[in-house]
Amino acid sequence: MTTLQELMLVYQQEMKKGAIQQAYRGLMEYLLSLKNHFQTRHPEFSVPGTFYAGYMDMSYFAIVPEDLKQRGLKIALVYLHETGRFEVWLAGVNKSAQREYWEIIRRAGWNKYRLVPELADADAVLEHSVSARPDFSDLDALTEEIEKETLAFIGDVRAFLAGV
Repeated sequence: MTTLQELMLVYQQEMKKGAIQQAYRGLMEYLLSLKNHFQTRHPEFSVPGTFYAGYMDMSYFAIVPEDLKQRGLKIALVYLHETGRFEVWLAGVNKSAQREYWEIIRRAGWNKYRLVPELADADAVLEHSVSARPDFSDLDALTEEIEKETLAFIGDVRAFLAGV
């Protein structure tokens, strides 16, 4: 088992190289600009001020259509650091809402998107990859790709829920 001391020595060595700090700063700046993009381009959604930078596991912000908010649901636009991909998640505002809608989707057999297999430690009900291999060399194209996939996901979730 690796001790915290051993991990910290590796961490310090990597930090001395400087690339991690630059990449992380660039990623955080991009995510905040993406959040701003959704706030500006989609006033029909609430994009709360909260931005979760995370512990280098995931970083995300919420996009909340009013009809989902009334159901205790929200959309999370997530960057997964380890795999380097963007996902969009349907999540509950609390564990109770999350459990309720997980059961509704599971019982309905709706499988357009990945239903999380277990709710115990899950942060989402549904997950969908919106950019599996993001190209950070063209941020405008990346933003367009993420926006298109996110809006399609939101539309599909809203259509499904309108029928239940």
